[in-house]
Amino acid sequence: MANSTWDLIHAERRSLIDDLQSLTEQQWHTASLCPEWNVHQTLAHVVALTKQTPPKFFGKFVASGFQFNKMIAKDVARESAGTPAQTLAELTAHADDTSAPPGPVDSWIGELVVHGADIRRPLGIDYAPPVTTTRQAADFYQNSNLLIGAKSRIAGVELVATDTDWRHGTGPEVSGPILSLVLAMTGRTAALADLTGAGLSVLRRAMPSR
Repeated sequence: MANSTWDLIHAERRSLIDDLQSLTEQQWHTASLCPEWNVHQTLAHVVALTKQTPPKFFGKFVASGFQFNKMIAKDVARESAGTPAQTLAELTAHADDTSAPPGPVDSWIGELVVHGADIRRPLGIDYAPPVTTTRQAADFYQNSNLLIGAKSRIAGVELVATDTDWRHGTGPEVSGPILSLVLAMTGRTAALADLTGAGLSVLRRAMPSR
């Protein structure tokens, strides 16, 4: 029987914890791939999601004046108020939790894969999640416009993974490692360097301006 999505999520949390154990103070302040957040703040976002529940989410959403980005910013500020070691300890304490904000559970494996890369890539930490995990994230994002707009971003191109049997869409081809395809789907311009194909210029034009 295949692992459940929560098994994959728990494994990704533990992998992230292991990779961040020995970071220096300077590394914690490195800019992540997530705009406006450094490595510590991106980890804080992961911790906030891990500790979230639907009732907590709606309470915070109301308290933030129904402004999603404001709510997220407050969560990040709270979870990064201490030292990076304290934030990492919070993730460790909740690594095997199965609580989450409202929404499909596949979105949380996507969040961990993408933010795991947001943190690791600028630090030069190799990151190769299991193909099963990354494919599940890709399958979710290919059909989702919620918040990130991945479905619209990849309209008009065919994405083809070079390291597993996965493809999606129609149009000129964009090929590369499936993790890089997921990162591009979610607006990470840095991932375009890993991709090739006639559709790359189309995808590049769809990336968010920074």
